[in-house]
Parts: sequence; C-alpha cells; structure tokens
Amino acid sequence: MRKNQIFKDLLVVELASVLAGPAVGMFFAELGARVIKIENKKTGGDVTRRWKLPSEDPQSAASAYYHSINWGKEVHFLDLSNDADHTLAMDWISRADVVISNFRPDSARKMGFAPDQLRGQFPGLIFGQITGFGENSDKPAFDIVLQAEAGFLYMTGDPDRAPSRMPVALIDLLAAHQLKEGILLALLQKERQGTGALVSVSLRDAAVASLANQASNWLVAGHIPQRMGSRHPNIAPYGDIFTTADGRQIVLAVGNDKQFHSLCLALQLEALAEDQRFSSNEQRVQHRTALNEYLEEAIAGMDLPAVEAQFHARQVPFGRVRNMEEVFADPEVQTLVLDDDQGGKRVRTAVFQIS
Repeated sequence: MRKNQIFKDLLVVELASVLAGPAVGMFFAELGARVIKIENKKTGGDVTRRWKLPSEDPQSAASAYYHSINWGKEVHFLDLSNDADHTLAMDWISRADVVISNFRPDSARKMGFAPDQLRGQFPGLIFGQITGFGENSDKPAFDIVLQAEAGFLYMTGDPDRAPSRMPVALIDLLAAHQLKEGILLALLQKERQGTGALVSVSLRDAAVASLANQASNWLVAGHIPQRMGSRHPNIAPYGDIFTTADGRQIVLAVGNDKQFHSLCLALQLEALAEDQRFSSNEQRVQHRTALNEYLEEAIAGMDLPAVEAQFHARQVPFGRVRNMEEVFADPEVQTLVLDDDQGGKRVRTAVFQIS
C-alpha cells in the first residue's frame, strides 16, 4: 500500500534491469507513480529473476534479489524486435513523463530507444540513463567491476587478506541515488519551463564521487588508503571491533576527545585519558594498536548488557554487530518492510518523511 501519493499522476517507463535502474523505478512507484517495467521476453526477463539463493524455490517466478527492487510496478514481457511489441512500448513512452534506461548505446539506437531518438519525438520527455563508464563507452560494467576500478576493492577488507567485495551492490545504489536526484531536478525544471531533459549518470562517476575523505586523503596528503578492516584511517577508536564476555561483538565510533574521555570512564580506564599516547585523536591513530589492547581487555571482562548500560549512560557511540535476523527483529525496522500479493518482501527505498 502506497502511503505517499506525491507522484500519483506521473507515468514512468522502465527499460532497465539488474539493480541501479530498477531501484530508481521503485523509488517512484513507492511515491505513487505508475511505473511500467518492460522486460525482455526472449531472455526470460530481468536477469535478476534467476539470481536465487540455494534456499529459494527453484520453481518461483523471481528471486528475492528481484523482489528487492521491483515492488509496485506493472511488468510486461515484450520482444522489442517484434513490431507489435515495439509499437506497444512506444505508445507507453509517448505518454510517459520519465523513461529509465540502462541499454547499451548500440542496442538502444538499433531499437530506436536512444535518448536523442526518443527526445526528438517527445520533447517533453525526461530520459534517465545509467551507463557503466560514460555515454561513449560500451564497456560492460557490473557493480564489482566498479568497486575494483574506482578503488573501493583495493581498500576494503583486512590488511593480511585479499580485497573484499562490499556485500551490497553499493555502486549501483549510489548511481541510482544520483539518477533520482537528477530526475527530480529535471521534473522541477519541466514544471517551471515546460522542457524535458536527458539525465545521465555513469557507475564510474557515481563511485568516484562517493570516495569522499578517502579521495582527499590521496589528493591532499598523497596517502593511498590501505585495507584496514572496519577501522577508520583518520579516527581512533572508530570502526574498531571488540568482543564482550558473553561473545557479542561491538564496534566503537569515538570521534572526539570528549567521547574518548567518556569511553575511559565507562570502562574504568581513567588513566588512559591522561596518557599522552592517547591525548588527541592524532595520537590515538598513531598508537591505535596499544590503545586497542587496553580496550580489548576491559570490554572482554564485561557482558553486553553491562557495556550497553555504561555506554548509554555516558553517550559513548557504539553499535552491536547484528545479523539480518537481529536487524529485522526491531519493531521500528519492521515498519520499513514492503509486502506484495505474491509473498515478496523488500525494504523501502524512500524512507524520508515529508510533513
């Protein structure tokens, strides 16, 4: 059930598969838009339909992965090389406000669905396009390829092991957010000026734009970020993981001297707050190994409830390392789950509140 109907008069045609493009389509579906998703009949539809876990029903029409980003859409299987199917797709596009596509440029042009071809026929159309490496490249691109090419893979994982893939296709999601923002601006421009637009983003640009402090660590300081597990290169103890007496893992996010002093009080390690090796964040980063030895011993002597009580009382930033079952046991998290008539479940993509 859609709670927000802000785009109830919007028609979106989705010519996209996998994750980034469909995530944009689902965003608009959640906000009330009519989203028509066209899948390739000849290949059995969106490839993610077949990306099933071993525990999933092999006879089901779609995987959990597919369900995660295709809620609330009208799905149509078409063969766009067939004249009747092509005409039907063009009819929807002629009435659409937004088209979302991740077709390869050569394929799109062959079918008459290139941005300039469609916008030439429908000047008011907003065409949202996702590419891998830019509009002039046909190089195949999946999320893991961009994690590697944009530097994420090199610096993700533990220092004594091979690089680790981020467990969510984050580059796709970052590109989806970029495309959403661009389309929203194009809709605002259309309302003011009556003109359509081409909104294009590449996975590469979305990835590099999200390197944030890691990019600046290189650009400003000449530092090539290395694999540090969950630890933060600029802050300590931040991202450092410890195990309590009852075997639960927690992560610290201590970002300033006041929080560090509170941490020391919570763990009855007051002397650490006066130790010159740990007197500033710069010193704590430099002497992180020695600091962590003290913290490991103190936390290992306390059960999780005792740690939580002390940290909450002194406002020490920390988190419990939780699995998916534990995450979704939270009643507030449950409010973010979307169901459908086919038994599919997924998490909302539009979680902001407008009042």
